[in-house]
Amino acid sequence: MEHRSRFKARGLEVVFLLPTMLILILFLYYPAWQSIILSLFRSNLFLGTRKFIGFENFRNLFSGALAPAYYQSLLQTLIFSVMVIVPGLLISLVLANLSISLGKRGKIYQILLIWPYALSPAVAGTIFSFLFNPEVGAVNTLLGAFSNLQPRWLDNPILAFLLVVTACIWKNLGYNYVFYLAALQNVPRNVYEAADIDGAGVVRSFFKITVPLVGPVTYFLIFTNLSYSFFEAFALIDLLTLGGPMGFLPFDNTGVTTLLIYKIFQDGFGGSSNMGFASAQSVLLMGIIGLITWFQFKFADKNVHYGGE
Repeated sequence: MEHRSRFKARGLEVVFLLPTMLILILFLYYPAWQSIILSLFRSNLFLGTRKFIGFENFRNLFSGALAPAYYQSLLQTLIFSVMVIVPGLLISLVLANLSISLGKRGKIYQILLIWPYALSPAVAGTIFSFLFNPEVGAVNTLLGAFSNLQPRWLDNPILAFLLVVTACIWKNLGYNYVFYLAALQNVPRNVYEAADIDGAGVVRSFFKITVPLVGPVTYFLIFTNLSYSFFEAFALIDLLTLGGPMGFLPFDNTGVTTLLIYKIFQDGFGGSSNMGFASAQSVLLMGIIGLITWFQFKFADKNVHYGGE
């Protein structure tokens, strides 16, 4: 007989939900609503001025003097997301597969691979800033010991962008690794044994067996990593590059590491303190994330399944 637990006291479920709803209203829904309202004004945080201008802030994002910087920031965010997601997932899957193959000997590697995710973004950014310091950093010290190559990582646009990408991949490595590790532990070993008997090598087994079988987990991780690359990179950028350096044509309208989330901060709290313009950017960013979330839930049932179903 199936037993279903029910609240015996009427309204008790509302009491349990109330703390969560209060937190969501205070720290999510109310700020989001205020951003929508503020996006319709020309507002300066430091001067305390505010003037209603309708949708002019949104028009300025796509036309006029401010548009090139926004377009560059949008393009850089898309490039950054692809460079974080694709190598990050591939590296995590390879490492998870290798640690599984080691059996009990892989436990120590599992612990070492998970711990970067436990670090706060501020700590991760500080570690990378010390490692890649051009004068006293460990990376340049090692390079100087074997060659004359000692690049200024944060002054070169390409190197700075790649450094932030690397830091983001490393920071999120443990998160992806845990999911892939759990997925691979549920893959029957006899599948690999059969492939080995048929003469499939390690590389072929990886792409023909491992990658398809963990496809549902990969689908889930693509969207979580997309959200991570859009938002969580802020602290790393702020500690490492402050959105810079300036790039070459056509990436010379803003810093090469100025992603959408960091540009909102710069425009809202930087020199111009254009809070209305920054709010318009945040509204569009909310719309992009909302669209991505809708897409994920729309196609999740077709692409994500769990063991035993």
